[in-house]
Amino acid sequence: MSGPNTDYDPVEVTPLKAEQVDEMREAALAAIAAAADLDALKQVRIDHTGDRSPLALANREIGALPPQARKDAGQRIGQTRGAVNQALAARQVVLEAEHEERMLVEETVDVSLPTTRARRGGRHPLTLQSELIADLFVAMGYEVAEGPVVEAEWLNFDALNLGPDHPARSMQDTFWTEPAENHVVLRTQTSPVQARTMLTRKPPIYVVCPGRVFRTDEYDATHSPMFHQVEGLVVDEGITMAHLKGTLDHFASQLFGDGITTRFRPSYFPFTEPSAEVDVLCFVCRNVDPASCRTCRGEGWIEWGGCGVVNPRVLTACGVDPSVYSGFAFGMGIDRSFMFRHNLEDLRPLFEGDVRFSSSFGSEI
Repeated sequence: MSGPNTDYDPVEVTPLKAEQVDEMREAALAAIAAAADLDALKQVRIDHTGDRSPLALANREIGALPPQARKDAGQRIGQTRGAVNQALAARQVVLEAEHEERMLVEETVDVSLPTTRARRGGRHPLTLQSELIADLFVAMGYEVAEGPVVEAEWLNFDALNLGPDHPARSMQDTFWTEPAENHVVLRTQTSPVQARTMLTRKPPIYVVCPGRVFRTDEYDATHSPMFHQVEGLVVDEGITMAHLKGTLDHFASQLFGDGITTRFRPSYFPFTEPSAEVDVLCFVCRNVDPASCRTCRGEGWIEWGGCGVVNPRVLTACGVDPSVYSGFAFGMGIDRSFMFRHNLEDLRPLFEGDVRFSSSFGSEI
């Protein structure tokens, strides 16, 4: 029996020759060093270590070699693949660090730059004041009534006992629409809402009417051709001036602070009889040392509005029997009340639309 052929000299496969393997390694290392970013390195990894790479194909040829040649070829290919993988890992670390540094530079936000975000709007302080007043009266059992700002002359004047010759009808106080024969005006007070309420509802009536009104006044620190009023109306059996006084005292204390009361001074209004001017106790000095108080200017009291018992003629014009029902009415300026609460001396910032002014009173949306 013949023995093994120990003299067999295998034919080395070309891709497994030492010089060829060295060329594969040098080519891979050069490509790794030339990779400028992570995407390029990913492609180098595929080209030089992937399943179809020269090193992977050469590794497959090892099994075709005679036993005597496999060891040397396996070591050569394994060392080369290890060197390439180490180079890939090292280059990966370098490129990841460069990528992070580049991101820090390119994506840095300069927080000192002015924002381009649009400013948020703000609810107007007078709107908030009107809602506060309405809420105070709703808590007392009143309802909020509204009406149009373009009003019929009869509702704005005649129904309220302002006769044809009353000076308030003149062009000095009233905005009239054209043509004049339509008898339509911009309401000069919110009292027409009271008249509409009495015409459409039966007593008992407890309503408060906040809204815009218009008069031909000059625009200055204390006057505006458009301003805001709140009026209240009560029509029920047995209503007296005492009920009016108690209501306004509660209103004043809720709006200006505990302990603030009102006082009445005799006056005249066509729609109320008797009528009174309403003063509110100075909420700064509380009439303790009025001589040094700039708010009330030494008076101890601040003029606030007008009030009175509803004139029987107004009740009759609006279809209410004055022999059965009586009532009271009052009216105050919302703008003036707001100026009192916040110690403002100029009315004009309320109408100039500066959101910075509105925001200073906590009125942002």
